Amino acid sequence: MRPRRLPHLPFLAPAMGLLCAGMLAGCAGGPIKRVSEPTASIQQLSVGTDGQWTVDLRLQNFSNVPMRFEQVTLTLRTGDETAGELKASPALTVGPESVDTLSLKLVPSAPARLLIAGTLADRRSLSYRLQGTVTASAEDRKAREYDVKRDSALSPVPGLPGVMR
Repeated sequence: MRPRRLPHLPFLAPAMGLLCAGMLAGCAGGPIKRVSEPTASIQQLSVGTDGQWTVDLRLQNFSNVPMRFEQVTLTLRTGDETAGELKASPALTVGPESVDTLSLKLVPSAPARLLIAGTLADRRSLSYRLQGTVTASAEDRKAREYDVKRDSALSPVPGLPGVMR
């Protein structure tokens, strides 16, 4: 038995050419830019001998494009005490799906200072809450204010007195 031959279809070649050109044109736009809400958390809190705290704030960019962090205004609560406000204008660019830290000084409230002193002495963990806003912009876009509400905990670092992570 002989294989059957398909009839010659002269209109098929131009149609295939148009289909291929359309598929290539769809790829020309490049990857889709996805902008997601950034977050902030405490990476490390160090208590100085003068009573001031150094807070290493972790700024995380979940977008697939770089984001520029323009303003940070966050209230820090430790346990049930308001420790103070973390404010900065870092003008810090964080790469796509990356993280960077910002070191801030804080003169904590007296109740928060006592709370953390007891926590460090007892080698316990300490719950904290960050609440406020972070102003950031994706490349070629207008800056936008993002609400931040983060509940987490810090634990004393063995061998580093006055340091919690």
